[in-house]
Amino acid sequence: MREGSLEAPTRHPIAWQDDSFYDPIEIEKELHRVFDICHGCRRCFNLCDSFPILFDLVDESPTMELDGVDPANFKQVVDKCTLCDMCYMTKCPYVPPHEFNLDFPHLMLRFRAMEARQGDLKFADKQLAETDRNGVLASLVAPIANWATERGNTVLGPIVRGAAGLHPDAELPKYASNSFVNLSANTPVVNREAPAHGRKAVIYATCFVNFNTPGVGLDAREVLARNGVETVVLHPSCCGMPLLEQGRIQDVARNARTVAQEMKPWIDQGYDVIGLVPSCALMLKFEWPLILPDDPEVIALSKATFDITEYIVDIAKKEGMAPGMQPIDGTLTLHMACHARAQNMGQKGAEMLRLIPSADVKVIERCSGHGGSWGFKQEHFETAIKVGRPVARQAAQSGPGFVMSECPLAGVHIVQGMDRLGDDKPKPELVTHPIQLLARAYGIGA
Repeated sequence: MREGSLEAPTRHPIAWQDDSFYDPIEIEKELHRVFDICHGCRRCFNLCDSFPILFDLVDESPTMELDGVDPANFKQVVDKCTLCDMCYMTKCPYVPPHEFNLDFPHLMLRFRAMEARQGDLKFADKQLAETDRNGVLASLVAPIANWATERGNTVLGPIVRGAAGLHPDAELPKYASNSFVNLSANTPVVNREAPAHGRKAVIYATCFVNFNTPGVGLDAREVLARNGVETVVLHPSCCGMPLLEQGRIQDVARNARTVAQEMKPWIDQGYDVIGLVPSCALMLKFEWPLILPDDPEVIALSKATFDITEYIVDIAKKEGMAPGMQPIDGTLTLHMACHARAQNMGQKGAEMLRLIPSADVKVIERCSGHGGSWGFKQEHFETAIKVGRPVARQAAQSGPGFVMSECPLAGVHIVQGMDRLGDDKPKPELVTHPIQLLARAYGIGA
């Protein structure tokens, strides 16, 4: 038997269509096997809160081994997992192809899928995961929706947040009155003199950019046009990451089929597909093929998909960037989002920022603590702040300039963490996505 593995991690397809996948007895048996391996290793002690809780349960048990832990307490470990994939990608020496065959995040997913099948999901949580519906409705009354959900709203805040199980201090996303898809009717002029002219790409709007931060999409499209890339914008459906977090794999598969079918004609015409949010790109590239491994349209989409930062760097390396970028004053502090790291593509966000002349780029490669909708929740927000405190401290120490994350939720969360540090030193200005600094360097929107 080998101690650890030097081989690249691989993943097995998710057997969500087999009844045994949801068997409580089989799941408890697998939890015990995996947790016992984790207890004997403990390399992941400083990642999310799942591991400290697991190790405390063991250390405080009568035997100080896993056999002394009541299996009823295993749910505490599952509930703290944010499906960030960092244990799997960066820490665990026992992932496949090692014979221990350990995939901690997908085991947590399996437990949640069992809960979903048993009807254990809270009504409010299920509604929060309907991001497309929520975005459509909220955008119709965006000023009112944003006022009702803002921190410090003592009129409706306690009612809205209480009903949804959201922490009163969590900074919630704001909604835009006009979606990125609607705004994309105004097509930017493609620079035919750019070295990369001839490239074509579908921008997958993602529900967050579409309904919450359309400016990110507009800036990305302008940067691509400046570099000769012809684009169309599509948003057939949410990628399903909020559904995956709840174990609703069948619903994720439905979304995957919907998006893949609409993307197919474009892929057949030679278009690349660009995701604007790391979690969404991760779903298209890696999670969907594990959920629907025999669907040729899903596989084709996976192979055609790029993260926006990955795509820009690909242009820079293969054809070269269009001229015209100017320096930006100040330190550019980039938090590497976990789902950008989980794409196993390297620090593409940092590589992209370094394309800006004389850019002073500082990288923070550690969990922000947010974990998608998990970090908004009443029971998790303070833990999210605690886990993200080292990132907030590093960001604050970078001084004047800009701070950003490829994950829009992480960026806002980091700013909240900086605000809680309690010092009066100048802090960096939040930028929603690093592509916006590239747009600024080109003078776009100036």
